[in-house]
Amino acid sequence: MLNNNLKYCREELEMTQEELGFVFGVSRKTVTGWETNQDPMPLPKMIKFSNLYKYSIDYVMGLRRKNDNYTEINKLNKKQVGSNLKKIRNKLGLTQQQIADECMITQPTYSGYESGKFLVTSLTLYTICYNHKLSIYDILK
Repeated sequence: MLNNNLKYCREELEMTQEELGFVFGVSRKTVTGWETNQDPMPLPKMIKFSNLYKYSIDYVMGLRRKNDNYTEINKLNKKQVGSNLKKIRNKLGLTQQQIADECMITQPTYSGYESGKFLVTSLTLYTICYNHKLSIYDILK
């Protein structure tokens, strides 16, 4: 389960859910879903939030306790992200099936992430980073 700090960041910025929703073109209900993990924030929106307000993605997603490693991400490249996922998986000595199982997704879905066919979801990214003590920046760079 994604342990995000989005609500704390929003409150620190003195924004309401409605105001944050306006920034992203979504409803207050959608923001509530993001903050309560009913519906994890999509990765492109997470990156936009991080870049707009200078919060580390690792911090926003709950992988770090402090907002001390902010790095701007200018563009998400599905192929590069997939290549990074594959390199990390191989370095860990794991199969696609093992990673898929720990993320509770199918192996073909994970394979699609590695091949760059699909952009990895924020929940899958969080799970991999949390389980293997990685930074999200290791995968998104």
